[in-house]
Amino acid sequence: MCSFQTSARVREVAGVTDAVPDEGQSGSEPEATDSLKAFGEVVKAFRKRARLTQEAFAPRVGYSVPTVASIEQGRRFPSDDFVEQSEVVLDAFGVIRGAAKHLTRKPGLAKWFRQWAKLELKAVTLYTYENRLVPGLLQTPAYAKTLFDEQIPALGDDEIESKLVARVERMKLLTDRPHTIYSFIIEEHVLRRQTGGPEVMREQIDHILDICARRNIDLQIMPQSRGHHAGLGGPLQLLETQENKWYAYCEGQRAAHLIADSKEISILQKRYARMRAQALSFEESVSLLREM
Repeated sequence: MCSFQTSARVREVAGVTDAVPDEGQSGSEPEATDSLKAFGEVVKAFRKRARLTQEAFAPRVGYSVPTVASIEQGRRFPSDDFVEQSEVVLDAFGVIRGAAKHLTRKPGLAKWFRQWAKLELKAVTLYTYENRLVPGLLQTPAYAKTLFDEQIPALGDDEIESKLVARVERMKLLTDRPHTIYSFIIEEHVLRRQTGGPEVMREQIDHILDICARRNIDLQIMPQSRGHHAGLGGPLQLLETQENKWYAYCEGQRAAHLIADSKEISILQKRYARMRAQALSFEESVSLLREM
């Protein structure tokens, strides 16, 4: 990972993460790396050794032919399931699993977002405030798919599938890291907006209620009745590493900032602390979700 600078704005680049994690102006698939190309050649070699065409191999591993072709060409990051199914179907002696360990690209994540994603994997504290949509870590697949389906410019089916896989993988942080402290503050109007329709939102709210049952996760709703509050500057994420170093992440329309400057982070921490005091309590928030 690139070293962080000490300026307030470490990076400013195109794209949006939780709204729709895209790849800026280069399309949904980032540039192929040598490790991806090498992995694709390994899969292709074992597929041919098994005397299987892509058309015959694809249904055996549960993926489409275009997806298999993209992976073999090094243009697509394979999911964990694809790696495991390929290993079993092709009887690859552990070679495919081994090759997958050296892949160097996150699936479906914008290049500029990967720095933050790497920090998330080892965070001991993660705070999130959202006023646009349900935070990515809390989204159901159906809610996330709605966002991808409605993206402008439109995405292809394979692109949507790739991004959905990435989103679902990222959601595992909440269950894979039970010792990390998570705090979410969400604007009430986000949860009342019928994104994807009533059934999608009913499932989404049920999912949030289930997540709230975990002792390391705190959720608060910023009520519509609250007038001015400390979060009107926009979405905000704060993260603490195992070394007790704090980082912040802010994003908007086609722009994002990864912040390492301690003075800037201190300001954002104060804003988040004030928001926690201004939002509904955890118990009040859960009650409101049940009412919804």
